[in-house]
Amino acid sequence: MSRADVCVVACAEAWRGDGPVLASPTGLIPRLGARLAQLTFAPELLLTDGEATLLHGDEPEGWLPFRAVFGVVAAGTRHVMMGASQLDRFGNQNISCVGDWHRPTRQLLGVRGAPGNTVNHTTSYWVPRHQPRVFVDRVDMVSGIGHDRGAVEIRVVVTDLAVLDFATPDRSMRLRSVHPGVTVADVLAATGFPLTVPSEVPVTREPTGTELAIIERLDPDGRR
Repeated sequence: MSRADVCVVACAEAWRGDGPVLASPTGLIPRLGARLAQLTFAPELLLTDGEATLLHGDEPEGWLPFRAVFGVVAAGTRHVMMGASQLDRFGNQNISCVGDWHRPTRQLLGVRGAPGNTVNHTTSYWVPRHQPRVFVDRVDMVSGIGHDRGAVEIRVVVTDLAVLDFATPDRSMRLRSVHPGVTVADVLAATGFPLTVPSEVPVTREPTGTELAIIERLDPDGRR
């Protein structure tokens, strides 16, 4: 078992209890997580091949052309797991630029679908490198809105160190669990703002034998 396997399971858990919503994972680890969830505890989860076909495992089970996704977004029946170049304590996300808007030091993706996602349906984030330049006190530009700006629900942030959520009175970021081998101090040192830390922080659960076998089947070349 690797840290990547733990992250796959943590991403899968983000969709637990969602019911028949469209899961839209961005990146390999979230994609493996969504497929793992569908093949284990969330068989009703909807997944696409990225174009127009709905899949269950490797089998086609329906048709969802891209134009129809906008209706799913507007209806709120979607849970996307996006990336983030910057995140603040309330879950405001930046994927647009680094530095001053008028003279940025880095050009990134642009806002993409982040505004529509965060105002319409549940959004989570996957951050492969938990570090202070990602977890910042104030994002340089708001691409996806956070809880202080009216987001529907920013559910979890899964990183290579921990799982974070927003289960606090002001809906600011909280440390939910640390991955095996990671300490609370490690996470705090890698975060550029104060986190809410419960009195007891559990360890992120490891994959079961069955889950690990599925992950291996889904990623036989070990790209994760």
